[in-house]
Amino acid sequence: QVQLVESGGGLVQPGESLRLSCTASGSMFSIQAMGWHRQFPGKQRESVAEITSGGRSDYQGSVKGRFIISRDNAKNTMSLQMNSLKPEDTAIYYCYVVDQIWRTYWGQGTQVTVSS
Repeated sequence: QVQLVESGGGLVQPGESLRLSCTASGSMFSIQAMGWHRQFPGKQRESVAEITSGGRSDYQGSVKGRFIISRDNAKNTMSLQMNSLKPEDTAIYYCYVVDQIWRTYWGQGTQVTVSS
């Protein structure tokens, strides 16, 4: 069984930073991509950032230049450094992995709240 464990969420003020982490464990095929989605209250999840096994990263437009995604392939871990946070970044953040046979696994989610 594959497990994704997230950490690092919390409450911060506008302009501050947070770092989210995600660790994947369990039996699965090699990971080809890892990433983060977020969900606002009453809305569908939206993509935030993704990074491939080769290190190529993509970001949603609203977080480009503020968020940085990174991963350690050997440890099956991933981080999302979130800088210059805004109130509109407030959401539940979910990490996910996509393995070599295109199965997707999700973490349980971690709350990020940006408020003064």
